[in-house]
Amino acid sequence: TGAQQSATVANPASGASSDLLPHFQLEPEDVYIVKNKAVSLACRATPATQIYFKCNGEWVHQGDHVTQHSTDRSTGLPVMEVRIEVTRQQVEKIFGLEEYWCQCVAWSSSGTTKSQKAFVRIAYLRKNFEQEPTAREVSIEQGIVLPCRPPEGIPPAEVEWLRNEELVDPELDANVYVTPEHSLVLRQARLADTANYTCVAKNIVARRRSASAAITVYVNGGWSTWTQWSGCSTSCGRGWQKRSRTCTNPTPLNGGAFCEGQNVQKTACTTLCPVDGAWSEWSKWSECGAECTHWRSRECSEPAPRNGGRDCHGPELDTRNCTSELCTHAAPGAEDVALYVGLVAVAVCLVLLLLVGVLVYCRKKGGLDADVADSSILTAGFQPVSIKPSKADNPSLLTIQPDLSTTTMTYQGSLCPRQDGPAKLQLPNGHLLSPLGAGRHTLHHSSPAAEGADFVARLSTQSYFRSLPRGTNNMAYGTFNFLGGRLMIPNTGISLLIPPDAIPRGKIYEVYLTLHKQEEVRLPLAGCQTLLSPIVSCGPPGVLLTRPAILAMGHCVEASAENWSIRLKKQSCEGTWEDVLQLGAEPCTELYYCQLEAQACYVFTEQLGRFALVGESLSMAASKRLKLVLFAPAACPSLEYNIRVYCLSDTQDVLKEVIQLEKQLGGQLIGAPRVLHFKDSYHNLRLSIHDMPSSLWKSKLLASYQEIPFYHIWSGLQPFLHCTFTLERLSTSTCELACKIWVWQVEGDGQSFTVNFNIAKDTRFSDWLVPDEVGTPALVGPSAFKIPFLIRQKIISSLDPPGTRGADWRTLAQKLNLDSHLSFFASKASPTAMILNLWEARHFPNGNLSQLAAAVAEVGKQDGALFSEAEC
Repeated sequence: TGAQQSATVANPASGASSDLLPHFQLEPEDVYIVKNKAVSLACRATPATQIYFKCNGEWVHQGDHVTQHSTDRSTGLPVMEVRIEVTRQQVEKIFGLEEYWCQCVAWSSSGTTKSQKAFVRIAYLRKNFEQEPTAREVSIEQGIVLPCRPPEGIPPAEVEWLRNEELVDPELDANVYVTPEHSLVLRQARLADTANYTCVAKNIVARRRSASAAITVYVNGGWSTWTQWSGCSTSCGRGWQKRSRTCTNPTPLNGGAFCEGQNVQKTACTTLCPVDGAWSEWSKWSECGAECTHWRSRECSEPAPRNGGRDCHGPELDTRNCTSELCTHAAPGAEDVALYVGLVAVAVCLVLLLLVGVLVYCRKKGGLDADVADSSILTAGFQPVSIKPSKADNPSLLTIQPDLSTTTMTYQGSLCPRQDGPAKLQLPNGHLLSPLGAGRHTLHHSSPAAEGADFVARLSTQSYFRSLPRGTNNMAYGTFNFLGGRLMIPNTGISLLIPPDAIPRGKIYEVYLTLHKQEEVRLPLAGCQTLLSPIVSCGPPGVLLTRPAILAMGHCVEASAENWSIRLKKQSCEGTWEDVLQLGAEPCTELYYCQLEAQACYVFTEQLGRFALVGESLSMAASKRLKLVLFAPAACPSLEYNIRVYCLSDTQDVLKEVIQLEKQLGGQLIGAPRVLHFKDSYHNLRLSIHDMPSSLWKSKLLASYQEIPFYHIWSGLQPFLHCTFTLERLSTSTCELACKIWVWQVEGDGQSFTVNFNIAKDTRFSDWLVPDEVGTPALVGPSAFKIPFLIRQKIISSLDPPGTRGADWRTLAQKLNLDSHLSFFASKASPTAMILNLWEARHFPNGNLSQLAAAVAEVGKQDGALFSEAEC
């Protein structure tokens, strides 16, 4: 009643200035009620003495208003702001009669002003699609239309399409587009389009999936061209010949029709029979000639050979003496005798020269053979076979030295402990650690040298190589024995620690570590699950490890037990992903364990394979860390200038890939990356640009902001999500830009999380450089560890047995803040070794050995021994 009485105000006094009428600085806007959460409506006006809400023609009770009074600093006029809350019950009371609306009425001494109407609607999304896609079989290059009418909902549902559970993006595939009626159109069907298609409808309330429609693209067979006619089947007389064709142009696929017609044609042929030649009769003898001979001849003409017949055999000319050898001939002259003597002399000289040449050749050959024989005798036992010597300046040549206990190695050597220096851990003598002795301790290990190309060549012969990346940019590999070592993929935060004695003595393993891109490995996610880490493989799978290796990789989760259920997944040999460990719960197996820290997780595993960290949110307060990165071209040759904002999972490997991608595109990083906590609230991420100098620049975007859908970000399977802001210079002389990029997640209660990117004025697009991580991808033996091998062994032997006053490995775990993992350490044969291995994985290469030495010394003091200060 009081509100209604206050609303009854006289008309404005005559002559009152219109400037004194209330005007609204904030008017109520349309909102949606999600589930049972009330919504808030607000309005603000100046000058105003009273403001009340009227909803569906009725005044809202005065007690339901929340009022704030202030003064406009620029005008000095009073400002009043009023808020009310509208519940689902209020809206449902008039449901079906009309839409629920509210507006503000503001009073001043000069009169009243009404705000715009704000409609309050209950958001929902029905379960059943009005029309779902259906399975079809289509011929290749035929057009396909898959209809989809989403369920009824408020606000209307957005529609996206999945092909084999992967998002269909028309911007990436020119053969695909989505109509305004949400139908998926394939302009020309391709074999790659054979898949299961699903229509997905979503709004702020829920996400619905249609039944999957199987599309089969088939290929009808086509004949190839005819072959040449074959030869006639008979070599003499009547026969046949044939030609053929195959149904391979194209080959029928996916149930396509086979070619119609004959694949073989035959035709008759006639081959002329071959006729062998035969001699005719001999001719008559000729007259006796001056040489006392006469001759006769014959021809191969009765018949002559034809059609491939054989020719006649034997002579065609016959000669004989015709005087019974009674002919007399004149004696040779003197010139003939001289000719014969000269020919004999030349022949004798040639024979002598030939003998001399043979003797010289034999003598030289005899000496060379002797040298070769001597050389082979001297060197036969010492020449290595197929082994290349290692080079110190070749980082890709990975070599470890031999274990002298093995008898199968072909390369021998020794490796001594590192000399005193900044990386040496030196502990004082006492009850905990007995003296090491003055003798020289030499460590041995063994392997043939392995270069990158050789390693990949050997790897390619294995069956599991088919699922590994073909490049070596994101791969590290090495050859290890019982001394262990470390593999690292630079600039990714991914490493594999193989502790000492993890590989049985006498064994040598070639081990690899590789990072997979999300598009290379299909990791199925269900419900609210999301990928929290990179997908990493280490292998080869199936090798025997006597102690757990430690796989380190980054993650992007803000972990809390009440908000998250986090699982470690491993891919089986059959290709399926299995949960091997649930973080925070008691492990059901001793093969795996995971230490989750703020930025990284450390996986203890006795079985190498492919791993990933997957989380499932338990509440809307669960959040992931996004890294927001801003890139722009290094040069601006045209009037257009593009600014790209990437929204990445906050892991080093994704940032590394984006920086490499932008280098290829000619982009540079502007400013340091920022972190945003992205909540599981079903709300999209919005990006907008502000505060540009309008006299120098203008935006070419039609909308005031851009959005990245919630599910694209939350799944974690699309690594390089970004938005592009296209700007235009008004003059080619403009080379400076100052603006702000706002990135926030829209919340139902009106709150937002905002990150500001400031492109400073006069920077001329200065670059922000990311320092490359230095180091060798593979470290073998003692060089891979901060703690010297022999001192490590002394610590283990001293702390593994239960000590007096609890001075054992348990106390060391407490000193290093690892006491939450005591049950896991206790399950292993050497708990101290597990603690030192985890310390090595967390602190290499920049760990502080002084702090570790101090912790070990404090454990010794609890045992009653006197220790001096530890040195490193």
